[in-house]
Amino acid sequence: MQYGICNLSIVPLRLEPSDVSELVSQVLYGDYFKILEQRKSWSKIRLGFDKYEGWIDNKQYLEILKEQYQALHAETPKLSTDLVEFVKDASNQLYPIPIGSCLNGLSLFNHFHDGNFVQDKFPKDHIIKTAFLYLNSPYLWGGKTPFGIDCSGFTQMVYKLNGHKLFRDASQQATQGEALSFIEESDPGDLAFFDNNEGQIIHVGIIMKDNFIIHAHGKVRIDRLDHSGIYNVEKRTHTHKLRVIKKIIS
Repeated sequence: MQYGICNLSIVPLRLEPSDVSELVSQVLYGDYFKILEQRKSWSKIRLGFDKYEGWIDNKQYLEILKEQYQALHAETPKLSTDLVEFVKDASNQLYPIPIGSCLNGLSLFNHFHDGNFVQDKFPKDHIIKTAFLYLNSPYLWGGKTPFGIDCSGFTQMVYKLNGHKLFRDASQQATQGEALSFIEESDPGDLAFFDNNEGQIIHVGIIMKDNFIIHAHGKVRIDRLDHSGIYNVEKRTHTHKLRVIKKIIS
C-alpha cells in the first residue's frame, strides 16, 4: 500500500482517471490518503478523513511513508480558518489555500503558515456562525470551498471546521446521528435531508432558528423550512421534499 498527501490548494477528485471525468469531490491542501491503484498518470485514492474514493492526477500530490500517514491520521486536524490564505515554501514561493485546508502536514512540505487556524471541537451553537462564512458561495457539484461547493460538501466542511466528522455525500450523511420526528424537536445546527420521487436522499442543509435553513442550491442561501420541505419565497414554491431530520451533535 502506498500513501499520499495533497500539496496544492484545490485538486479535483474524479470518478474516472481522466481530466474530463465527473468531479466527485475535491482534495484540499493537506488532505492525506491511501493510494489504492496507481497508473501512469492517475491514482485511485481513499481519503483518510472520510474514506471517500476517486481518481487524482499524479502530478497533484506527493507520496509519503506509511508511518507519516499514520501519524497524520492519529492527530486532531489543524484547519485553516481564513477564507483564503497562503503558505510559503523554503524558496519564499506562495501557495494559496482555502478555508478548511489541513495544516498538520506543513513539516512534510517544509511550508510555513502564519494565518488563523482551529484544532478544537466546538459546540453545536457554533455551527451556524461557521456556515455563514460560505454564504453566497456558488454551487459546484463536487465542490468543497467558497469558490464552489455542493450541498453535502457544505455541511461536511462546516462540521469539520467545528471538529465533527461527516461523510461526504448526503445519502451517507443521512445514515449518521439520531432521527427526529418533528422540526420542532430540532436545534440550530441539526441537519435536514431531502429526497427525490424515488426516495433517494439527494440534498442536505443545516437547520437555523425560526424555521430557516441554510443550504447549497444555486448558491449557499437561506430559505424557509416547513414540514413539506424547503420553501423558496422568491419562486413561491417548494424546491426540496423533506425526508428526515438528524441530530448529529447532541
